[in-house]
Amino acid sequence: MVKLPELLAPAGNREKLAIAVHYGADAVYLGGKAFGLRNQADNFTVDELEEGVAFAHNRRVKAYLTVNWYAGGGDLPALQEFLERTAGIPFDACIAADPGVIHLIREVAPERPIHLSTQANSTNWRSVAFWSRQGISRINLAREMTLEEIREVKERVPVEIEVFVHGALCISYSGRCLLSSVMAGRNANKGECAHPCRWNYSLVEETRPGEYFPVIEDARGTFIFNSRDLCLLPYLPELVAAGVDSLKIEGRMKGVNYVASVVRVYREALDRFRDDPERYACRPEWLEELAKISHRGYTTGFIFGEPRGVAVECYSRYIRSHDFVGVVAESGKGGPVTVDVRNRIRQGDRLEFIGPGMAAHAVTLEAMTDRDGNILDTAHPNSRILLDVTFPVARYDIVRRERFPEGAATSAGPDGTDPISTDSEDS
Repeated sequence: MVKLPELLAPAGNREKLAIAVHYGADAVYLGGKAFGLRNQADNFTVDELEEGVAFAHNRRVKAYLTVNWYAGGGDLPALQEFLERTAGIPFDACIAADPGVIHLIREVAPERPIHLSTQANSTNWRSVAFWSRQGISRINLAREMTLEEIREVKERVPVEIEVFVHGALCISYSGRCLLSSVMAGRNANKGECAHPCRWNYSLVEETRPGEYFPVIEDARGTFIFNSRDLCLLPYLPELVAAGVDSLKIEGRMKGVNYVASVVRVYREALDRFRDDPERYACRPEWLEELAKISHRGYTTGFIFGEPRGVAVECYSRYIRSHDFVGVVAESGKGGPVTVDVRNRIRQGDRLEFIGPGMAAHAVTLEAMTDRDGNILDTAHPNSRILLDVTFPVARYDIVRRERFPEGAATSAGPDGTDPISTDSEDS
C-alpha cells in the first residue's frame, strides 16, 4: 500500500480546528494571539491552545504551533514568556522561520521538534541541507520551487518536506512582503498584513499627474498584484512520487466552509489514491466542489516552472456559487437536527448538508423551529434552529445553499465577508 503524505489543515480558531478534524485532516496548525503570521485571525489563548491540542490528539490528529513571525529585539521578552507558558502543551512541533526564534524555542522547549516555515525561503536542496544540519525536522519549501526541484531535495537530503497545495498566493517571494508595512503601517512579517495586493490600482505617468490609466481593468477596478489561488489537486500522484511528506492547505483566516470543503476533497482524493494508485484519476466532481467555495480562479503556481502570462495569472474577482448558511451543532438518532445559523435561512430554501467522505444530501426546507418550539419562516445569523431531515448527519457537518449560477462572480470574500480582511497568504 502506498504511503500517503500528511494532510495539514489550517485552524484559525476552535471551531475551525474541529471542522478540519471532522473532515479528515491528519494534522492542524494553529497559533496564539501573537507571534504568528495571522494575528488578525481569531487564534487561541494559552488555555484554548491546550484544549485544542487535547481535542486533536484525542482524535489522533497532530497539532503544530505557529511562531513564524520575524521578531525585533523588543519582542523577545514577550515571545519567551509565551513559549514558557506553552512549553507544557504537547504540540507535535513548532513552526518557525527566524533563526533567533528557533534558538529561543530550543532554549525553552529543547525536546520539541521544529518545522521551518515557508517564510524562511528555502528554494534549493543546499538550503534545506543547511537547515537539516541545524536539527530542523521538516522544511516547508518556498512556493517558488518546481516539482523537479522538490524531487531533488528529497533525493539529496534526509528530511521531511512540506508543500503548500491549496489556497491564496502572495505576490512577494514566499510571502515576505513589505507592501503592507509601507502602505498601511502594518507589518506582514509580524502577522498584521492589510493585504494591499488585493486593492485596486491604476498607472500614472509622471508628466500627467491626475491621469489614471487602467491595467487589465474589469468593472470593479484593476488588481495588478492579485494572483489566482493555488490548486494542486490534479497532481497529487506527482507530489507523492516526489516524496512530499505533508500537503499543506492555506487559510487560517478563511471561514469554516472553506476549511470543510477543501479538506474533504483532498482527503477523499488521497484515500482513493492510496486504495488504487494504478487507476487513480482526479475526478471532475472534486474540482466542481472546490469551485463552489470562494476563490479567484485556480493556478498551479510554480510547480511546473515559472508562470507565464502574468495577465492570465492575475484575477480580480472572487468566484462563489454557494452560500455557507450553518453548521450542525447537534444530531440525534431519529430526532430533529440542531443547526447554528450563520447566514439567513428561509422556509422553502434548498439546503445541502455536507459531510466527510464527499457525503452530500439536499433537502427543501419545509419547516423549522427555534429552541422553544416556535415555528419560524426565517432564521437569522447567530441563532439556533431545529429541523427534520431523513438522512444521517453529524455534528460539524456544513450546511450551504446555492446562490449564483455556476461560475458567477461576487465581490464578497470567503464565506461572504470582506475580501481584504479575510483572504490571505498563510504560512
